Amino acid sequence: MHHDLTLGGILVSPFVADALIAFAILVALRIVFRWIRFGRFVANPPLAEAGIYVCILALVVVLL
Repeated sequence: MHHDLTLGGILVSPFVADALIAFAILVALRIVFRWIRFGRFVANPPLAEAGIYVCILALVVVLL
């Protein structure tokens, strides 16, 4: 079970850390997306990236 993080006396939810990890993974994936020209395969690339972020976040929450 995750415990709250303490940053300068402020309790931060572990979900915030999970969200930052998922965002870091998405930033790394954006390089790959740019390399394979991801925008050609979807109608709305920002919406597709948002959906991928949600999927990555769900995986991070379940696996960590």
